Amino acid sequence: MQANSTGGKAISMGWHPESGFIDRNWDGYNEGMALYFLALGSRSHPAKEGAFEAWTAPFPKYWRGEGANRYLSFAPHFAHQYGAVWVDYRGIYDATTRAAGFDYFENSRRATYAQRNYAIANPMGWDSYSKDIWGLSACDGPGDLVINFKGKPTQFYGYAAYGPKGMPDGEDHGTLAPTAAVASIPFAPEICIPAAWALRNFQGGRLYGKYGFFDSFNPSFRDTHVSLRSGSVDGRLGWVDNDYLSDNQGPILGMIANYKTGIVWNATRKVPNLVRGLKRSGFTGGWLNGA
Repeated sequence: MQANSTGGKAISMGWHPESGFIDRNWDGYNEGMALYFLALGSRSHPAKEGAFEAWTAPFPKYWRGEGANRYLSFAPHFAHQYGAVWVDYRGIYDATTRAAGFDYFENSRRATYAQRNYAIANPMGWDSYSKDIWGLSACDGPGDLVINFKGKPTQFYGYAAYGPKGMPDGEDHGTLAPTAAVASIPFAPEICIPAAWALRNFQGGRLYGKYGFFDSFNPSFRDTHVSLRSGSVDGRLGWVDNDYLSDNQGPILGMIANYKTGIVWNATRKVPNLVRGLKRSGFTGGWLNGA
């Protein structure tokens, strides 16, 4: 891992053989946090000192909520899950979380409640959002189409990073992803397990296939006369995908396993590069200190 071609400490999001590192870096609160731990923990090509601080520098614009509901936000829910599949954030703190008074696991718990609360409020007026049917994340959609919804021409999209309005990168077009709720079970089982059952039984089991949950669904999309990118549409029940995407199926499996046995977390606690990277990022406490 190296910094980008401009000489900064943040890690570039990509590299092209023709032009080198791209200008956009991994920084701010998103799914890239674990990348920094592995980069900083590398023995052969470690990231520079200060890399994690470059990552967290934009954090002030990501805070939402107040008091017990204050948390670092990112609209598509996968950002709260991807690193947490592999890293046990419980009881370990960096400079940001020490100042906030809660760890990143608690941050993801609060973000999970915020997703559910958004669905209950349903400010966009989409169909079927409720206390048990919720969850916006990156997933398939019915397609880049404008169709009628409640008497108005309404834009829908195909694959996109969906999330609640008002959060960083928030785009809500009525498409829900089961992974948002189901892969959050370790954070808030009291709301995520009921959501998992509700999603499993939704519309008579229409969201569930041979390999588990289909990637996504949109009960508000009911136009049966358009050409779909994927899935199928019912004029009364709406659209359901027919794909299983690995980036959403994987967190479901990993996080259920962590909730039941901690198997992934227990294994990665023993990875020297990860432990070294966490400590170089300023994390202390909990299992990092042998507790």
